[in-house]
Amino acid sequence: MRKFSLVEFSVNHPKLIVVLSLIVTLAFMTQFPKMQRDTNPKHMLPETSDVRVWNDEVDKTFGLYEDMIAVGIKNEKGIVNTDTLGKIKRITDEIVRIKGVASRDVNSFPTITNVTAAEGALRVAPLMTDVPENEVELKAFQKDLYDNPLFLNRIISNDGKTTAIYVPLEKGANGKEVADKIREILKKEKGDEKYYVAGDPVARDTFGAEMFKLMAIFAPIAGMVMLFVRYMMFKDLFLSITLMMDAMISIVWSMGLFIALGVPIYIMSSMAPVFLMAIATDSMHIFNEFYFRYKEKRDKKAAIIETMKAVGRPVRYTALATAAGFGVMLFMNIIPVKVFGGLVAFGTVALRVLSFSFIPAMFMFVKEANLDKASQGEGMATGGTSRLLKRLAGLGVYKSKATVITGIILFLIAVIGISKIVVNNNLVEWFKKNSEVRVADREINSALGGTSLGYVVAISESNDEYIKTPEAMRYIEGLQRHLEKLNVVGKTFSVVDYVKRINRVLHDDNPEYDMVPETKEAVGQYLFLFSMSAKPSDLDNVVDPSFKKANIWVQLKTWDSGAMEGVIKAANEYKKQSPIPLELKPAGIAYFNLIWNHEVLWDMVKGFVLALIVVFVILVFNFRSFKWALVSYVPLVFTVILVYGVIGFSGKRFDMPISVLSCLSLGMAVDFAIHFVSRLKQRLKEAQEPLTDALLWTAARPGKGIMRNAILFAASFAVMMFSPLTPYITVGALIVSMMLLSAVMTIIYLPALIVLMKGWLFKEV
Repeated sequence: MRKFSLVEFSVNHPKLIVVLSLIVTLAFMTQFPKMQRDTNPKHMLPETSDVRVWNDEVDKTFGLYEDMIAVGIKNEKGIVNTDTLGKIKRITDEIVRIKGVASRDVNSFPTITNVTAAEGALRVAPLMTDVPENEVELKAFQKDLYDNPLFLNRIISNDGKTTAIYVPLEKGANGKEVADKIREILKKEKGDEKYYVAGDPVARDTFGAEMFKLMAIFAPIAGMVMLFVRYMMFKDLFLSITLMMDAMISIVWSMGLFIALGVPIYIMSSMAPVFLMAIATDSMHIFNEFYFRYKEKRDKKAAIIETMKAVGRPVRYTALATAAGFGVMLFMNIIPVKVFGGLVAFGTVALRVLSFSFIPAMFMFVKEANLDKASQGEGMATGGTSRLLKRLAGLGVYKSKATVITGIILFLIAVIGISKIVVNNNLVEWFKKNSEVRVADREINSALGGTSLGYVVAISESNDEYIKTPEAMRYIEGLQRHLEKLNVVGKTFSVVDYVKRINRVLHDDNPEYDMVPETKEAVGQYLFLFSMSAKPSDLDNVVDPSFKKANIWVQLKTWDSGAMEGVIKAANEYKKQSPIPLELKPAGIAYFNLIWNHEVLWDMVKGFVLALIVVFVILVFNFRSFKWALVSYVPLVFTVILVYGVIGFSGKRFDMPISVLSCLSLGMAVDFAIHFVSRLKQRLKEAQEPLTDALLWTAARPGKGIMRNAILFAASFAVMMFSPLTPYITVGALIVSMMLLSAVMTIIYLPALIVLMKGWLFKEV
């Protein structure tokens, strides 16, 4: 019984294949209205992860909010004037009415708690109940503002030119939507003031919205670029559209499947369409070989069948290698990483199914006259590209020792560069320097305590309200001063600050009493008096009702994940120097960002290492030879090492976008080697010619497909370099470099290795 051939079935029933492909595509498209987006960084980690469980516990214990927006207001002439203070009052009044804002806990001049004393009694009231209207009132307000250390560097800068309104968000509120409403409020206030809106929810949700928007823009643009470049290569519009359809169909299938399964689209997985668009360029090898075969056979159907016989095996195994490279992500811990890996892996498999069905079927609709015209330049002797590739391969073939030694030197230099790589992530820096989000963050951080918020929770090991003791209070105060020595820390705040403030104002505002009281009873009395008049959140945010836990707020001047790492290190150092029965544990969004940054990046690294192993096994299985698999592995390893070496020397930090690149580079770099070595061995078997001739033939004919694939791949990603988001620029620039470098490595370096190692390689032939 004759074995079923999908290719032959497709060329014999082209209309059926095209109709079925479109029906399946339309079925998947019906799922798109059900799409759900998720940009919440907490969902990067499983619900059971230690950091999520602990952060949730801290939020609940201290009545904290997950997200906080900082609104900066700057006036070069000074904040304390009737006009500016009136604007601050109006802005605050409108902000508290925005849906999604936790209005009762907004902190601004009109709402923040001020602790003073009147006639020997403690007075706790908002700092600015009414806008000062004359010079006397302004001076009184200024004294209250600057005499209270709780306010300095928190809601008023040292130079008096900048203030901030801290806007906590209710759970589930969208940071970008709230920020946009705040900006609308700010637009109505004209004058000398400049306004800035910053904070993690602003950056995160703005980035998420921009990323989804850019995906909707760049995927079609990448498709059009592919269409144009493909047309310039083959001068055939119909088949150029076919290649684009191949990519678009796989995108619809993969996205539609995951949407149907109820999987939300995360920030990372939103990049899948552009990745699939680029991976689809591997079908260029089919197009490349088909034109050669058609020129030789002058029979369309025979040329298609022979083309797929010639390139079918390498196309299958390149797809398997690429799918495996992304598929290993399914075994990682980070949910968006799993979804991203699954999306691209499934899309890659779909692309290969289409390569053996949809593409052959579409070839049948091309007119012979168009094929005659397009195939004219595909001869080995007449094609300019083939001649150039032959000369490039000649460098490796005839100067193999010099080529290999040069490569080894570059490799060693790159290893030194890799040793200089710093692992770090900063969401705000994913925007360009002049972007509204980044400018706002920079301005507020330079003037005030900082927009990034972390906590250090002091936990008593006893059950006797130990936090109230002077010993514990002084210990916390000492920790705050120790943390404030760090350049990244702009301000710390704790229950001790309230206690010291109350102690001072109850002693006629004498600076000598700006200290922790001598007895536990005095501390308890002060806090009781404070709780009677203050907002509940004032005390709840810094100490729990049992006084077993105290929460130290740490404002950071950068969103670098390493900043919170420095805080944790400093806290641990302090604990070793001053051991008392208090455990110190980090928490907050800055701590969460540190952990998920670490988890995501190292998950990607682990996935990359696992993919390296899986891909090598696939190479061994494909070539049925450990030796050939090892040689084919070299362009992949060299490409990755050289590119990441450049990253190390450039000072570019290893962040999440760069870590994602590793998997893509793995899949594509090894694809070129599979095609080259497979066709070389095939040529040696069929033509019985010397190795040097076979290498030059492989570089000139299949190598043309490799170079076309690299150029097409690079062109489709190059559009990302025009993005307003720096991760897109990074991904675009590095992938263009990776693709061109891996193609050159395959055409020049691989032949040099094969020539030098021919005695070892061909022992088994």
